[in-house]
Amino acid sequence: MISAPCNPFCLLYDELGRLKSAGRRRVLRRAAGIDFSSNDYLGLAASPRLRETAIAALRGGIPVGAGGSRLLRGNHAAHEAIEAQAAQFFGSEAALFLANGYAANMALFAALPRAGDMIIHDALVHASAHDGMRLSRADRASARHNDVQAFADHIAAYRKAGKKGTVWIAVESLYSMDGDKAPLGDLAELADREGGVLVVDEAHATGIFGDSGRGLAHHLDGRANVIALRTFGKALGCEGALICCPQIVKDALVNHARPFIFSTAPSPLSAHIAGESLRIVAEEPHRRAELHRLIGHASERLVPLGVTDSGSPIMPLIVGDDAATMDMAGQLQHAGFDLRGIRPPTVPAGEARLRISITLNITAADIDRLADRLEQIA
Repeated sequence: MISAPCNPFCLLYDELGRLKSAGRRRVLRRAAGIDFSSNDYLGLAASPRLRETAIAALRGGIPVGAGGSRLLRGNHAAHEAIEAQAAQFFGSEAALFLANGYAANMALFAALPRAGDMIIHDALVHASAHDGMRLSRADRASARHNDVQAFADHIAAYRKAGKKGTVWIAVESLYSMDGDKAPLGDLAELADREGGVLVVDEAHATGIFGDSGRGLAHHLDGRANVIALRTFGKALGCEGALICCPQIVKDALVNHARPFIFSTAPSPLSAHIAGESLRIVAEEPHRRAELHRLIGHASERLVPLGVTDSGSPIMPLIVGDDAATMDMAGQLQHAGFDLRGIRPPTVPAGEARLRISITLNITAADIDRLADRLEQIA
């Protein structure tokens, strides 16, 4: 007798079962409780000013949808306006607006490095950069996290092998899981010395660090060999992403970046709202001041309990074991705190953690209550 074929998804059932047993199965949860998990660092996602901007734009007739890619009929004045505004604000020669940071990283790394080039990326660089690099024909290597000498050693080995292509150095200015900062000055010097290009993902630094919230890499904007990626979906409270770069790089992306060419353009309404978010960041410095005050208070209360003092809004509590991490997260959620556990593969094996995020959606009293509850659980 011929046995019936296996359900085409039976392997998925097995795989998800294994993830559940290991404490690694992901599920979707609605936001509930005090916000210690979002990237809404400046509390702009529910900003009345952004809401009023959206309402006024809709009443003025701005389209909700683009209707096509920007190379067809989807290019709108709002897209061009945010690009011009962003280039001026950040100090770059040009900027390209895309739907989100993932698409921007994919577009950048898939389109720009060529066969024979070498991409050297920080070991903890974002998944979207990895996916973009997989689409590139350039060679690539991983350097130890925040180790400038490791980057230099990879370059030396590449040149010793007789390779003469362009070296691309890919890092984040502020890392999303550890909250630590990249040594951008030293990396920029290395790129200058080796004739390379420094690509900096500013997703978690934009809006909260640098002059007027311009980010940790702002002092490098305008250089011919620096490309900075900045997103609107975190501290800026809306959606979209920018690649800030020399004009020639923007032109190359418009011609070669498949995620840009073959995607429906971002909503003109989103582009218009993004422009207002940049104005808020420039005009309301008290938001950054209050955020950094809360970060300082969180350091005082949470670091004695084992939380990492990162000097940023991202403050991880490394637990190690996946199941124990999720158990702690569950207890905190039950107590009214929206705090999520982060497990591999998002972080290295053995480094499961509670990712504590400090935003303007909380108060110092909320931090005190979290500290008290953490102490009880520990």
